[in-house]
Parts: sequence; structure tokens; C-alpha cells
Amino acid sequence: MRLLIHTTLFLSVFIFIGSSRIFSVEPSPQVQADTLVNTADTVGVSVAPVTSLLVDDYKYDNGEQLNLSWVPSIDDQLIDGKVSVYRVYRITNDSTRELIAELPPGSNSFTDKNLNRHDTYRYIVAAVSASDDEVLSTTTEPVQPQREWINFRRGYLFLLALIIGGAVIYYIQSARRGKKLFVRKIAGLEAVDEAIGRATEMGRPILYIPGILDMDDVQTLAAITILGRVAHQIADYDTKIRMPVSRSLVMTAARETIKTAYQTAGRPDQYSDDMVSYVTDEQFGYVAAVDGIMVREKPATVFLLGAFFAESLILAETGNSIGAIQIAGTARPAQLPFFIAACDFTLIGEELFAASAYLSGEPKALGSLKGQDVGKAIAMIVILVGVIAVTIGNAWDVKFMNDVKDMLTTIFSTQ
Repeated sequence: MRLLIHTTLFLSVFIFIGSSRIFSVEPSPQVQADTLVNTADTVGVSVAPVTSLLVDDYKYDNGEQLNLSWVPSIDDQLIDGKVSVYRVYRITNDSTRELIAELPPGSNSFTDKNLNRHDTYRYIVAAVSASDDEVLSTTTEPVQPQREWINFRRGYLFLLALIIGGAVIYYIQSARRGKKLFVRKIAGLEAVDEAIGRATEMGRPILYIPGILDMDDVQTLAAITILGRVAHQIADYDTKIRMPVSRSLVMTAARETIKTAYQTAGRPDQYSDDMVSYVTDEQFGYVAAVDGIMVREKPATVFLLGAFFAESLILAETGNSIGAIQIAGTARPAQLPFFIAACDFTLIGEELFAASAYLSGEPKALGSLKGQDVGKAIAMIVILVGVIAVTIGNAWDVKFMNDVKDMLTTIFSTQ
């Protein structure tokens, strides 16, 4: 009997334990996920990453830029977005990750500049929450910047070059056929013969100053070109010329120019290297020496042609004080007022560069000058049309004028 009781109790316990294992219920995977989400909600959910990150070459550059674009985080598109900033990272060949930009919410593009076209680059864009948690995007494929040799966005420049180049060729051929090309009279150049004649009559020398810059400056080149025409006239009149310079190369070029002019005039024996003398490269030391020459020798005519700086008024006032006829010219706007105030004749800006064509009448020089005038006329027309379009378009909101304004803006954009 006791054995039966013990056996019954043992079987009851065994059945209870087995039934508890059989009928026990484990949570489903869905329940586990819900539990995790709820737990995360209590801690704080990070922002969603950006998507569709793309990188491509920046068109029509020297191989130094790459364009990035992406779809912003969905948390950035909400009214109260969680994104505080986007961080753009660059990964170089050695797998070094570098922060290159921080962009405000709503950004969806970036241009990486100053790259090396021989290297490849990868990028990551991180969406950053207010708590400074970063959620990284996928890494882009390696991309290498490419150099484009032709910028097709500048097609209008090619068209303008064809028009101006064609005009230059046309005028050169016209001048060679003997057609007289109109060139506006320049008072300072018209007075060259008179100024040289006055010095000849007075028996006093001519002082020629070609500025203070070297032969690599276009104003000095223009001054040496004009010197050839002036020296030829001086040789014909058998007048003395004095030319102090501040650069050794200018001295050499000036001597060869004057020597050629005397040979062309049939008086090679009248030429002397002493006509051109080197003084010093130091600016105000050179000015002091030239002023001394003016005061001692009192030249009847002074040419101030070339690049001048602070010394312009000092030279011009000294020449004015000795009563010389002064013909000045420079392309530096800051010095023109001093020459206009103290000199008899002034070549303003491009008149200095047009002087060689004006004085020589050589077909190539005249044709180039007239061709440049065509380019200036085109520029003036475009400026005038643009001003009218902007004024009328903004004032009266005329659609046609706004279209013209947008077209000109697109054509002449720097992008």
C-alpha cells in the first residue's frame, strides 16, 4: 500500500513537470522586435540616413572637382526634423576619412574642390541628430576627377572669336588692297611732328621716358614701338634725343630701335649709344636723375609714354616748370589725372596701344585695330541690350525682356 502511494505521487509530479514544459509559450519573434522598439523609444531613436548618395565628375574643369548629390534623410523632410547638420566625409587612397564640410538641414548636394586628378576618392554623408548622433550613409564607389579640354558651355566665346578674327582678317586685306581705313584722330599723336619740329627750331634736345617697368610689360612695348616712329622723325630733322631708362633690357631694346630708325632715315653715322643711358632700377633714384636732366638740359619736348606710378606727377610737373611740350600716355587710370593736368597732350588708355598703328599706317596694325573695334562694338551692344532688358523686365515685368535677361545671364555666367 505504501509503495502504491509513493508510486502514485512520483507519477503525479512527473506528469505535472512534463505538462508545464509542453504547454509553456515562448514569445514570438514579432513580439521580441516590438519589445526592442519600445525599449529604443524610451532611449531615443537616431535619425534616418541619407539615401541615393551619388558622386560624379564636375564637368568642364581642370580635373579638380567632384559633385555629390543625395536624397535627404526622411527625418529632415518632416516639419520638426530631427536632423541638425549633414557631415560630408572624404576617403582618400590610403583609406583616411576626413571631414570636409558641414551643411545645414535641407542640403542635398555638395561640390568638393581642389582635388588631385590623379587620385581616386570615396565619400560618406552622415545625418547628425540634435544629440550629435551620426548615422552614416553607404560609401560611394571610388571616383577620379577628369580633365575636360573643351568647355562646351563657352560656345559663345568661340563664336565671338570667329567674328572678331574674321573682322581682323577682312580689314587687313582691305588695307593691303589700298582701301583707306578710318581711324579717329588722336590729338597727342597729331602733335608729334609739331613737338619734334619745335625742338629742332629751338636747338634743344628731346627727352623720351618709356616708363619704369621692364620689357615684359605691354605699356613698355608700346612705348618702344612709338619710339621707332619718333626716332625716325628725329633722324630726319637731325635733332638730339636723350633717353634715360631704369631697366637694362629696355636700354638694349631702345638702342636697337633708334639705331634702326637712323639707318632707315639714311643717317647711320649720326647714331650713338649715348642717346640711351641706364640710370638705376630704384624708382625714386631714377626720378631724381631724370628731373636733374630736365633742369640742366631743359629739353624742348618731353615724351612720357609707358607705365608710371607715384613718380608721374613729379616728372610731369618738372617738365611743365621748364616750359617743355609734354606728350604723355599710360594705361594706368590712377596716373592719367596727373598727366592731363600737367601735360599738353595725353594718350588715354588704349590710345597708347593704338599709337603704333596710327603713326605707321601698316596694314596689319590697322587691320588689328579695326578688328578690335568690332569686338568693342559687340560688347557695347550686349551691355546696352542687357541694361534695357533688366530695367524693363524688373520695372514692368515684361516677359520677353525677362527672357532676354535670363538668356544673357545664362550665356555670360561664370559657371
